[in-house]
Parts: sequence; structure tokens; C-alpha cells
Amino acid sequence: MTQQPPTHARVLVIAANGKTGRRVVPRLESAGVEVRRGSRSGDPAFDWEIPETWGPALEGMDAVYVAYTPDLAVPRAAADLARFVGIARERGVEKIVLLSGRGEPEARACERIVEGSGLAWTIVRAGWFNQNFSEGEFAGMVNGGVIVLPNPDAREPFVDADDIAEVAAVALTRPGHDGEVYEVTGPALLTMSEVAASLSDATGRPVVYQPASSGVFLEGLGRAGVPGGMVDLLGYLFEITGSGVNAHVSDGVERALGRAPRSFGAFARRAAADGAWAPSVAGVHRG
Repeated sequence: MTQQPPTHARVLVIAANGKTGRRVVPRLESAGVEVRRGSRSGDPAFDWEIPETWGPALEGMDAVYVAYTPDLAVPRAAADLARFVGIARERGVEKIVLLSGRGEPEARACERIVEGSGLAWTIVRAGWFNQNFSEGEFAGMVNGGVIVLPNPDAREPFVDADDIAEVAAVALTRPGHDGEVYEVTGPALLTMSEVAASLSDATGRPVVYQPASSGVFLEGLGRAGVPGGMVDLLGYLFEITGSGVNAHVSDGVERALGRAPRSFGAFARRAAADGAWAPSVAGVHRG
């Protein structure tokens, strides 16, 4: 069967080296899309902190995948996104796919900016990634055999970054996704103790969960040299998790892709087989 041409031939992928961006890029390219990688090292470069880079990066693009860093919850995000959307419209962009955050009022405000942009849009709303345990500072905890995090009773439907990327790529290349809000989750709610047990099974070595108060956890981040703004952001995101507002699974993956989302156990087994838990990984991301 002949592959249908993508609905958008030229796509800017912002944060193209990030957890989701680097997964979106090959999916778009395999669909026949010309991809421009939006990053500080891109050509042209893109940097959220330098608005002068936004227009050149958007020039000639039909659509854009927007991953705002560090998170849509930070105070400047809404103003930045409003300005960015205006530039995108001026440059002739037709479609925006926004990676948003579950349970964040600030992210919802950013979604409304995109929804009112006059452009076609799709929202992909995600929470904590599975890959935080394989590609972020949580990976160091897994390597050490002890996951020290707050909220022992919280239940989170961790979502796989590959599922997020696949939903975004489909929304950018196939019809029928305009105006959709895909809230993407994994198939089950998990406590941190259940996460640790799953990682133990996958790695073949003990991984345990050790609860910590938010204060102790955040103080530890500060002592480890994590910048104050990031410490504050992580504190806020764990506060959302602890509130229980996201303690439910959603059907975004099924609606967008027609299949069930990947489970945390399947992710852990795949990551272990790929050698994810080597000693030298760093960086924390939520989504």
C-alpha cells in the first residue's frame, strides 16, 4: 500500500534533543516530513530565552511541535507562548501541537492561548514520564538501588515518552486530530513502591522505595547543586502529584492511536535490555 503524504510537509520540532522531541523527529522523518530541529545547536538556532531566534526557526514551516522548557508551570511560560504563537501565525504556520502538563492550572492557561490562536491545534497533555527513571536523575537512584522521593501514598499513571511522541507525530502528519485534547497516561496507577518493585524485576537487582518529606527531598536537591528555580518547580510538581488530582488513567493514547498505552513494566524491561541503568545518566523531566 502506498504511504499517504503527511498533512504537513515541514515541521519545526522544539526541544528536538529532549525526551519527547528526539522521539518525535524520527517518526516525522519516516512519514516523509522535512524536520527542522529546534534547539540551541540547531540551524537556525532556537532558544526560548532568546525571542529573536523564534521567527527564523519558524520561517517556512507548516507546523510546529511545541515543548516548552523547563515546564509550562513556570511564570514566564504564558507570555512566551502568546508571543510565540503570534510569530508563528505571522510566518504562515498552519498547525501547533502543544505538549502540556496534567493537573497544572498554568498549563491549562497556555492551552487556551493555543486554542485561541486561530491556527489548527492539538493538545497532548502528559504527566510524569516513565523515562524519568531511565534518562534522568531518578536513574541514579535506580542505579543506587534506593528511590528517595516524596508522596509515598500518591498514585500516578506514568506515561511512556514513546507514546507521547507517537501521538504527537500522528497529530502532525494525519488528518482527524485538529481540535483534540489527548490526555495521555499509562494503563495503570502506580505508587512509588510499585514502581520500585517493577524496576527490581526488570533489572534483576533490588530497588526499593524510601519515602522522604518534600522538605528533605528539596533540601537534598539544593545540596546537590540543582538550581533554585528547578528545585521550586520540582517541589510544585510533586505537590500536584501528592494532591491526587492526576490519580486517574485517561484514554488519550487509545483515542489517538487505536491501541493501549505501553505499561511501566514493559518500559522497564525494554530499558534494562537496552542498558539504560549505566552509572552516568543525569537530568530530571516531567513532561
